[in-house]
Amino acid sequence: MTEPNSSPSITEATLADVADNGLWGPGAATVNPAVIDLGNGLLGALQGNEEVQLPPELAELVAAVRRIATIGVPRITAADGTSLSAFTIKLNGDQRRPVVILPAGWSPVGWLPFVYAYLKLAQRGYHVLAYTPRGLGFPGWISTSEGYVDVAGPKDWSDGSTVIDYAQEYFDPSGVGFLGESYGSGISQLVAAHDPGNRVGAVVALSTWGNLATSLYANDTRHVKAVELLIGFTGGEKEDKFDEDTRDILGKFDRNEDLDDVVAWGAERSPETYLDTTNERGIPTFVSNTWHETLFPAASVVDVFDRLTVPKQLNLWIGDHGAPEGAGLSGLLTHLPFPGLADPLREAYEFLDHHLLCAANEAPNRKQVTNQVMFTYKTKPVPGGGTRIVEAALREGHDSWESVTAQPEVWYLTGVNGDGDGALADKQNDGWSRSFTAGLETKATAVDEVLKTGQKEWTGSPRTYVLAEFERENLLVWSTDPLTGSGEAARRIRGAASVRLTVNSTEAAATLVAYLFDVAPDGTARIITHEPYTALGLTPGEDVTVSWRLQPAAYDVPQGHRVALVVNSRDQLYSYAAEQGTVTIGSPSGNESRLELPLG
Repeated sequence: MTEPNSSPSITEATLADVADNGLWGPGAATVNPAVIDLGNGLLGALQGNEEVQLPPELAELVAAVRRIATIGVPRITAADGTSLSAFTIKLNGDQRRPVVILPAGWSPVGWLPFVYAYLKLAQRGYHVLAYTPRGLGFPGWISTSEGYVDVAGPKDWSDGSTVIDYAQEYFDPSGVGFLGESYGSGISQLVAAHDPGNRVGAVVALSTWGNLATSLYANDTRHVKAVELLIGFTGGEKEDKFDEDTRDILGKFDRNEDLDDVVAWGAERSPETYLDTTNERGIPTFVSNTWHETLFPAASVVDVFDRLTVPKQLNLWIGDHGAPEGAGLSGLLTHLPFPGLADPLREAYEFLDHHLLCAANEAPNRKQVTNQVMFTYKTKPVPGGGTRIVEAALREGHDSWESVTAQPEVWYLTGVNGDGDGALADKQNDGWSRSFTAGLETKATAVDEVLKTGQKEWTGSPRTYVLAEFERENLLVWSTDPLTGSGEAARRIRGAASVRLTVNSTEAAATLVAYLFDVAPDGTARIITHEPYTALGLTPGEDVTVSWRLQPAAYDVPQGHRVALVVNSRDQLYSYAAEQGTVTIGSPSGNESRLELPLG
């Protein structure tokens, strides 16, 4: 990774790295060095640095934008005097054009990784203003802003309006749109809902959240890995990046204390809280998320989208946070590494074009909801290992989220069968109980690596599990017989599965993590979905029946495959209630333990 303002040479290998590995670099909280090098190289070339070497297509892109626009790297002063780093592209000529404002994602390099996207927007006919939200960035970098990180709070809303003020004075735009990835997506929605002048004409929210509180704390379970990554991804130490009030909230989360305060803090920073205002203002909203999202799980995003009454579109993709959009924002050339890679940004841009440029395109004709069906792409091996997608995954359009699921299918959990596991049966089954030792992680996990496992899913290499290797002393397994059905798929899972379990614990609390797997005839498996639940206030030795929804999914179970439900007590992504103890799952009459699959 090069230092800021340096002049890296950008090669085809740099671009291939961006396409294959996306935004995330080695380690727990790093940006892909190739992404940073590409941003630095494009910025240097735009500023006239002749030492920068670019591949021909990128060199022509830079030259084309320099011919039609003026490039700037200003500082914008917030209402409280905080200096925000910004990047501008001002189109030449007297014709009034809209501006797209892009708050940067939660990143130590601010707006720098997405210079390519700014150039593509300028070519489409937009002025561009990108900025780094307060507090984010490595000290001394051109893309770093001053102040403390407000975590999409009121100061960020005010900053957004100040940025609009700057844009109106500098560009005299015909309209204002916001486009954000991750942190920038939440800020985009919140600024649109709070801007005193109601000046935001459209929002594109990529890898976004619906409710920040439930993204970090749901079903009485803290999403500890997500918060750990966010704290480590600001570009500095916690004491330097967060004010005392925010550090207090983060401390309460870490210590599992006063979580009502944490929930209230998160709710204030949630688009869901201001849905009435968004609907009243009629702000067209484009939303994108992933099935295996580890930072901002899809369920709350879907719930919020469903309640929007504005012109809207929801796309759900294979992979994890930032994977579908990362390459398109950072630098995606015409010789695509696999089919469909350009779709996430193309459709987002067309949404803006329709609402800000009044373009007659396909955006208003698309279904409100488009789901990419997990792992339906076709791949081939590549030299050196790995795979390459040669045929894009299936995508399905729906008029609404409600129409995604056609009917439920109920499977009842049974006691131990011949192979030592339980079965999923089509008839109620009661009077049994099964136990496991709690407190240990197992090979049944949501991801190997946060962000990176999902990036591999996006590029054609989903993780393979082996059902026989799951540690039965620390988890329980139930599975169907090999499934058959009409069509190519034995089951078309569409929507959110749910589980009902009767639990008995030797401890006063128990965390249960439910996973749904597709199991092939050879015993290998792929994960469909999962979700944790923590039962609090238990009386040891007494039964309690609990129910919860898993994260939504679009997954085709092939003919002859089985569906397996796995329940353990601990996953690296989440807090867990007890270091030890025994958890027993039972199925009393009237409260039979069950799995409900949503079929489409």
